[in-house]
Amino acid sequence: MNRLRIQSLQVKEYRNIQSAQLDFSSDLQLFIGLNAQGKTNLLESIFLLALGKSHRTRSHRDLIQFGKPFAVVAATIQKPHTTDHVRIVLSEKGKRIEKNGVEQPRLSQYVGTLPAVLFSPEDLELVKGSPRVRRRFLDMEIGQVSPTYIYQLNQYQQLIQQRNRLLKDPVPSESILEVLDQQLVQFSIPIWKRRLLFLNSLKVWAKETYQMIADEKETLEVYYQPSTTQLSQHESAEWEDMLSQEIRQIRTKELRRRTTLIGPHRDDLRLEVAGVDVGAFGSQGQQRTAALALKLAELELIREEIGYYPILLLDDVLSELDDSRRSHLLKKIQGRVQTFVTATSLEGLDAQTVSRAAIYQVAQGKITKQR
Repeated sequence: MNRLRIQSLQVKEYRNIQSAQLDFSSDLQLFIGLNAQGKTNLLESIFLLALGKSHRTRSHRDLIQFGKPFAVVAATIQKPHTTDHVRIVLSEKGKRIEKNGVEQPRLSQYVGTLPAVLFSPEDLELVKGSPRVRRRFLDMEIGQVSPTYIYQLNQYQQLIQQRNRLLKDPVPSESILEVLDQQLVQFSIPIWKRRLLFLNSLKVWAKETYQMIADEKETLEVYYQPSTTQLSQHESAEWEDMLSQEIRQIRTKELRRRTTLIGPHRDDLRLEVAGVDVGAFGSQGQQRTAALALKLAELELIREEIGYYPILLLDDVLSELDDSRRSHLLKKIQGRVQTFVTATSLEGLDAQTVSRAAIYQVAQGKITKQR
């Protein structure tokens, strides 16, 4: 059976979790506890193993328990044809990632070892937040199935930083700027191509999932909005000339504003329900459903790429969904996706869901298996 599952998880001195050794034999794990007890920290530690970095903070030092020299998160991961042992050690000096006992010096080498999808209340920002949130969504999900994309994105981000520093100079060197312009063209095109490929599939799954969850005739449409309107008007073979020309045309504006005004770092997604921008004008129910549809579409996209489902992390979101949406979500993942759920209580969860789950109590950073 083509399945991915975490067999065991060890967490030590990570945020408020002093020590936890957990073995998972069930498809569904429920972590129950009051707020600020460590439930979100536990799911964050699992997602850390997926991304190689935290999704909540840029500084890994924030993850180390106060007064402790280091934090450790480790897991045994069972895949269809192999078993991986992964370990991340965080200290004041830095971060060490190991896979099967071998250090992984580059993140692009490691990401994809534990494919995962996280859905939390903050993911409503995917719909109504800034373009940066939606770009991060794209980059995180594509990166999990394409190490090359992570490398290309890192190259591109370093270039943008260098180019922006030059544009801030009182008298920027024209010759250096021309070299960086060529690199901007060279680095932008592969990112655009990979994002568009990803979005072609995302559109289909998000539309189908939205209709299933909403149980109505409204449809969700996802559109890519690049920083250049020329992208959709030209074949990809023409993008190099088109982008080079547009960079020259906006040179004066960039020098005046002292920043790079074109490229993947300024792109966005537009989400529409029934032809209306759901982030700006949709109801709260439509926005929640759109965010959930995007996340469930991720499950299918990753499965298409790697041949099996990623794990699913649901951080305090079941209580945010009405009975119908909750039922659709649980039905979709049942028996197919190893799922980790946090909640303040078992209230609102149907008896069938509770009966098939492993249940853990979380209090003051201590995690105890109840059943």
